[in-house]
Amino acid sequence: MWILWAVTALWAASFSLIGEFLAGHVDGYIAVFIRMVLALALFLPLWRPARLAFKQQWQLAIIGAIQIGVMYLFLYHAFLYLSVPEVLLFTIFTPLYVTLIDDVIFQRRHLPARWWMAALVAVIGAAVIRFETLSDSFVIGFLLIQAANICFAAGQVFYKRLELGDTRNQMHAFALFFIGATAASGIAMALFADFSKVPTSPLEWGILLWLGLGASGLGYLAWNLGAKRVNVAQLATMNNMLIPAGLLINYAFWGQAVDWPRLAAGGVILISSVWLASRKPT
Repeated sequence: MWILWAVTALWAASFSLIGEFLAGHVDGYIAVFIRMVLALALFLPLWRPARLAFKQQWQLAIIGAIQIGVMYLFLYHAFLYLSVPEVLLFTIFTPLYVTLIDDVIFQRRHLPARWWMAALVAVIGAAVIRFETLSDSFVIGFLLIQAANICFAAGQVFYKRLELGDTRNQMHAFALFFIGATAASGIAMALFADFSKVPTSPLEWGILLWLGLGASGLGYLAWNLGAKRVNVAQLATMNNMLIPAGLLINYAFWGQAVDWPRLAAGGVILISSVWLASRKPT
């Protein structure tokens, strides 16, 4: 679990950097593609194709394409219909998708009821923190965000269930994850990017360098490694811990207003969901 907590803190800080320095200045599709290229460059020197069978290699590449590439395609389209608070609100259903995909796709006939309960509690906790009044044209945006949530959830579950060997073996194979992600994000950039908004300043390039090598490269490797070491309910509930973590980072570094009673109440509920997911059956 400590790996997932550490990556949550890493990603929360990264979202803050995006919101403060890149949003509105650098096109999102271009930014994602640059991040994937940098992450791929980080892992290419470690790539040892002989460590995996061909079937596992293309499966890992497809997982990367779905979990990051296709997910971002839906996510950035959703911003055409939703405000930022609405986007955050509608991401809270990811824990349910993680649990559902593991149950349905992998035919786990007796998925413990407490795991479903933990995922539901995580959604409630996140809703307490993030619920806002909805705009009039939220339906399309809602559906796009759910598609993004499903892609991200599916990628996590598929990686968790794919036989890739020990940690060292996964590190030597992880370039394939970003080969898929780079291909998908490159297609999205070619189709939808605004090329008048490319990074220009040293600050923007510096942040993208960190996001590509740190948040994306090391972050996704660590998250997926952690996913293999926890049960499905723990993985599901941790998907929503980014919400309170992000709010705390924004308050600590940028002084953004926080509704402390809602954050405290939702935080307690989210922590309860993680405890419920971690509790051993009696």
